[in-house]
Amino acid sequence: MQIMGKHVENNEKHIDPHVHCRDGKEKDKATIGEVAQLAINAGICAMFDMPNTNPPIINADLVEERLIMALHELDSLNGYYLYIGITANPEQVKDAARIVNTYPKVVGAKMFAGKSVGDLAIINDDCQRTVYRTLAEVGYTGVLAVHCEYEGLFRPELWIPERPSTWNLARPPMMEIRSVENQIKFAWEEGFKGHLHICHASVPRTVELVDEARAYMQISCGVTPHHLLHSTEDMQTIKGMKYKVNPPLRSKKTMLEMRELLRQGKIDWIESDHAPHEKERKTYNEDNPKDFYMSGIRSLEEYKRLLREMKRWGITDEQIHELTYLNIKKVFVKVAE
Repeated sequence: MQIMGKHVENNEKHIDPHVHCRDGKEKDKATIGEVAQLAINAGICAMFDMPNTNPPIINADLVEERLIMALHELDSLNGYYLYIGITANPEQVKDAARIVNTYPKVVGAKMFAGKSVGDLAIINDDCQRTVYRTLAEVGYTGVLAVHCEYEGLFRPELWIPERPSTWNLARPPMMEIRSVENQIKFAWEEGFKGHLHICHASVPRTVELVDEARAYMQISCGVTPHHLLHSTEDMQTIKGMKYKVNPPLRSKKTMLEMRELLRQGKIDWIESDHAPHEKERKTYNEDNPKDFYMSGIRSLEEYKRLLREMKRWGITDEQIHELTYLNIKKVFVKVAE
């Protein structure tokens, strides 16, 4: 089987709909080829690259530049797809919708409803609402994936680098919940006809909100390996800085509740949110400013472990196939693998 230009013996297919390949001006973090190899090692036949790169992927020229870069790295674009980023400019939103509709390799649009890594963020409620209104006006029916963290509830004063687990206090669960509430409300009230995807759910209330909204809109949510395998207990020592991520790891109780929701079929799919950084940008150094500790986890490296653990949690092989392949294919119909 040819996957992303490489021969793979394993016939079991998985899709990872959320990776950050970096490359370009950030190739010291990772290249598309390096991330693809991790994916292949995990049995992944397709991956969707996120647009908060440097520079962010927000227009056709940058889409084409990224695809050329990927082709150079992979020798084939089989299995490689990407998102286009959304900004607060309505004209750019219209153009992004056109690009999703016309470029086979662009699987959807991505909005950061809160600051994470990179410069793509729309933190104003009115601007977020305008995104949905604009997409509705142009008849967009594709996927809009959203990173949900409500900036108004960010508590940066609670972040203490010497205690990595305080990242959960600085970016509390309600940041995510409030933002998810907003996205569902804005999408519904503005007549959005596309598919709303809530990325990397980290708390049960997010899953509940999505499940409630299924009755009247196209919506899904994903969960990452790190939010299922790790908790704030893994961040109690300074070495826990490697687990700093947005949204943060949550309590062990929350992690176990998320596993149960996964088993119950309330979560649509697994997405790694693989986000590599240079080691020195992750680890603690008392001479570094507070904002130096980059958020992001190399979660593809734990993908196989997650699949093994899921069976231990009572998740069947059929469910795993749905969570890592079938459910994703149903939403992203242009994906050929």
